[in-house]
Amino acid sequence: MQNNITLQSAKENHELRPLAQKPDSELSLRSLLDMGFTDTQAEQICESVSKFRGGGFTKHALSSLTTLFGLGLNPTSVLKVLQKCPELYTVKESQLQQRIGNLRKVGFVEGSLQRLVVYYPQILTVPVKTIKNVVLFLREKCLFTVQQVTDILRDSPAIVQEDLGQVEYKFQYVYFRMGVKQAEMVKSRLFRFKLDEVRCRHCFLERRGLYETPDKKGQTFIINPKLDSFLKVAQDTFLTEVAKASAEEYSVFQRLMAREWQEEDRHHSRIEADSDDEEVEEDEDDEETSGKSGYRKQRKT
Repeated sequence: MQNNITLQSAKENHELRPLAQKPDSELSLRSLLDMGFTDTQAEQICESVSKFRGGGFTKHALSSLTTLFGLGLNPTSVLKVLQKCPELYTVKESQLQQRIGNLRKVGFVEGSLQRLVVYYPQILTVPVKTIKNVVLFLREKCLFTVQQVTDILRDSPAIVQEDLGQVEYKFQYVYFRMGVKQAEMVKSRLFRFKLDEVRCRHCFLERRGLYETPDKKGQTFIINPKLDSFLKVAQDTFLTEVAKASAEEYSVFQRLMAREWQEEDRHHSRIEADSDDEEVEEDEDDEETSGKSGYRKQRKT
């Protein structure tokens, strides 16, 4: 009864009355109810859109809703998607369709595509070109298979908005320093974790004699734990079942590692600064030499 009263008063509101007269072309309570939203859900969407009046929200809101329903999502899932990522209200329908189509080309079939959008709707705000660049990077730089790339985007979709230089550094650390192959990286959902977290757990195990970098033949004197056995578990499980250490020991180690990494960063910064200074000096020498050479040429002529 209260919902009906609220809906009636909202319909009589001066701002919403003009919208209700055009349910087929603009966002209104009536059009939202026709889509299958409940009274409360419809009011939530109208309230969200009203906060961004003057922007592109109201212009594309209805087409965004239509596109999401076209994916087969129910009203509750659509509302969840928009609450997670209100930016979708501003995306043009043609862009949404292109991005959805590109995800299908990448390997997302019905079911997995819908789950991806509900889990990480921000992926529909990322340009097609960016997604293609990430796919190309994972295929050519990291040598993942087509299916592995699809699995990475499914399990770690935020990778499409990360700096690829950092992604490459993480991959190289795990591949060369830890000796982990691509299939195990995918299984462990590596790209969901920050590099510092991966390095800290790995180095902790290494210094306790529980992990060893494989030689050129991929062999070790001990059996290394699988990546997912110490990366995908909670810290308590990692300490008790894998590292066999106390929380206090790991806490002290984390602080020590943080200091080591800070010192490494400062060292690299100094090296880069010295390198930049040398380049400037070389450029000045080149300019001076070029000037003298030019002067000599003028003298000769």
